[in-house]
Amino acid sequence: MLIREATPQDWPGMWHFMEAIVRAGETFSWDRSTSEAQARHMWFPEPPGRTFVAVDADGTVLGTANSVRNHRGGAAHISSASFMVDPNHSGRGVGRALGEHVLDQARKDDFRAMQFNAVVETNTRAVALWRSLGFDVMTTLPEGFHHPLHGYVGLHIMYRRL
Repeated sequence: MLIREATPQDWPGMWHFMEAIVRAGETFSWDRSTSEAQARHMWFPEPPGRTFVAVDADGTVLGTANSVRNHRGGAAHISSASFMVDPNHSGRGVGRALGEHVLDQARKDDFRAMQFNAVVETNTRAVALWRSLGFDVMTTLPEGFHHPLHGYVGLHIMYRRL
């Protein structure tokens, strides 16, 4: 697996699985009716934001992440990131590889910390992954996420120093 900066040519392979994740509404806090154009605009942030893809040897996009400045002004040294992995390729370490890559790049970009603003508490695989990469749950917003199967569940804010 190779992780690299995403290009516009990667978008069809990314949207192929991103759309299903967004429409399911179980792990991501985007509106379930987000259009492809809206998603593309949100996933490719303005600099210093970055977008990455994890690709297989044959060029298949396995997952994607973006990294953004979470705050401005006096808090501009805090980054954030979002991740989506193709469910057809889960369990292969794609999320971990993307997470490690994003953390390394955030350090190189001189961020001092990373904050995840919205990790759905029922997304236990993601919560376990982020904890294993050094993130702590700073707080949980009770009923902060309306899950289509579980109703109102908590939304974690997670943090780690870089």
